[in-house]
Amino acid sequence: MSDFLIVGAGVIGMMTARELAQAGAQVTLVDMNNCAQESSWAGGGIVSPLYPWRYSAPVTALATWSQTSYIHLSQQLLEETGCDPELRLKGMFMVDVDDEAEALAWGQKYQRPMEQVDADFLYQKEPNLAPGCSSALWMPEVGSIRNPRLGQALRKSLELNPKVSLVENTPVDSLLIKEGKAIGVKTAQGELLADKVVIAAGAWSGQLLEPLGVELSVEPVKGQMMVFKAPVGLINRVVLMGGRYLIPRNDGRILVGSTLEKIGFDKQPTEAAKESLLQTAFSICPALEQHELEHHWAGLRPGSPEGIPFIGAVPGTENLYVNAGHYRNGLVLAPASTRLMADILLQRKPVLEPRAYQLEGRI
Repeated sequence: MSDFLIVGAGVIGMMTARELAQAGAQVTLVDMNNCAQESSWAGGGIVSPLYPWRYSAPVTALATWSQTSYIHLSQQLLEETGCDPELRLKGMFMVDVDDEAEALAWGQKYQRPMEQVDADFLYQKEPNLAPGCSSALWMPEVGSIRNPRLGQALRKSLELNPKVSLVENTPVDSLLIKEGKAIGVKTAQGELLADKVVIAAGAWSGQLLEPLGVELSVEPVKGQMMVFKAPVGLINRVVLMGGRYLIPRNDGRILVGSTLEKIGFDKQPTEAAKESLLQTAFSICPALEQHELEHHWAGLRPGSPEGIPFIGAVPGTENLYVNAGHYRNGLVLAPASTRLMADILLQRKPVLEPRAYQLEGRI
């Protein structure tokens, strides 16, 4: 029997397991698929909320802590596993922003480097952007991480840790509750028992809590993306325009994203979204029309009110916890939210004030 059982082996679940195991705990991680195959794989990997000033203080607190920690985490994972998560610290341009004054005030308040730059600066950095942009907001410290590689590195790190047991391709049928306490989960392959249970199953987290009469406000929000096989240097930095973005990778590939669709658990890519994303790509960088569209896919984000994740104990059931509902910012907020979850589970002084993320009063 483990000290902790984590349901959901996305980036949130894996980072939580890593935090707990590094503290000496015995951890079992169970997932219906392979590790990091759902929203952790499907996202873009920008290490900042899109238009960060439009989010509430609890999201900003998690994001600020996480952005710094990614530098150390990516280095540690590369040394541990030989798998490079490809953290790129190249900055982000935000073009045609309507609320620039609010953005600059936010940057000053939270001491986040942000400035308004003119067209000369923008095109000197990114000459292949579409002509006609007069200015942009520039955040030089924003990075991006190659999320599929991050998932691979985290999985390898856990495989190398004897305190972690990975149980993949094993859907959880239900929680096991005894005398008001969570003691594990039931699967088709048998029961998995632990002293404490953590639900980190993304968009599926609420389904596990429904039989307990707990209505967790986490819903699937479909996002479609695509990737172009482009030469290195076509685009070098994250570019955000009109709510959509281009994200370059080290090998030249450029991701384009993304849609927002509230249509349940449907993950099928659509032709309409494909055409819309193509228009976005070509309107930001016309030269992409000359390069191969390599892949188009969809994933399900765990939507939550105001994008504030649920992190903490489930009221009414002892030894049951949740770390879910990160919406569009799962990768951005992962280091801080998983550290906070581990602090709560291990009864350490929390790295951030936990009240804003607690379930009590929000469900």
